[in-house]
Amino acid sequence: MEIRQIKYFMEVAKREHVTEAADALHVAQSAVSRQIFNLENELGVDLFIREGRSVKLTPIGKMFLERMKHAMNVIDDATREVAEYLDPEKGTIRVAFPISLAAYTLPTAIYAFRKHYPEAKFQLKQALYRDLIDGVVKGEFNMALIGPVPMQEKKVKSKILFTENVVALLPMHHPLSDRSSIKLLDLKDDPFVLLPEGFVFRNIVVNACTELGFHPHVAFEGDDIDALKGLVSAGLGVTLMPEVTLVDSLPRSTVKIPLMEPSVTRTVGVITPTERVLLPTEQLFYEFLQDFFARLNEFRE
Repeated sequence: MEIRQIKYFMEVAKREHVTEAADALHVAQSAVSRQIFNLENELGVDLFIREGRSVKLTPIGKMFLERMKHAMNVIDDATREVAEYLDPEKGTIRVAFPISLAAYTLPTAIYAFRKHYPEAKFQLKQALYRDLIDGVVKGEFNMALIGPVPMQEKKVKSKILFTENVVALLPMHHPLSDRSSIKLLDLKDDPFVLLPEGFVFRNIVVNACTELGFHPHVAFEGDDIDALKGLVSAGLGVTLMPEVTLVDSLPRSTVKIPLMEPSVTRTVGVITPTERVLLPTEQLFYEFLQDFFARLNEFRE
């Protein structure tokens, strides 16, 4: 079994079309077909079901693909580790993040890091909460910023970088818009705009409300933080969101108001795999994150 065969197999599986895979690989279609045939012959199983010019993975092909993804991640990491051992300040950092940390937190940290290590490179991937955890476990990336920080996951190491406040975002003409702070209970009769079911931040909002004895009336849902800002700006409801998402982008026709009774917070941190070590440049960034946010926390205090 050759690495070239595995790469050809993964490209065909991705595109479900041999010709398109060959075009992406910049090789002849016959070369791809031959390598897939040789691989199947060596394994003694059919990896694909042929459907005219298209192909689909067989059940054993799907299993093989998942194992090969992990294997190729290991090979890629090994190759990078050798290069970074020689010069860790010029390596590549693969880091994933949720959308709520995309506008301010991660860019601020990367900008500060690159002032010290200008030749370091980044491969960034945005993902949902559960996908961040699974991606670190499976080796799709070795590090992810995340909030809230999962403390019960056995296959990832979790490090809290800071705890941030969750604030209320109200339309400018809301009756409570002139308050310096509000109680969450003050919003119990308001329509809420929230992220869809399955988003962990929606759970934070709903749980905070239910602990006070009411369930928020969800009038509209938005697919991301920016969508929620737009819905509030249009006067369609109120919402809660991490304060950091409003640092540089308070929407027009809205007001941000701190919450009291109770104060709602979420932890923000970084997760890494328990079963793999970070590559040298990633370790450099991991240590930098801890120092960077520790200094920010001291400044805020």
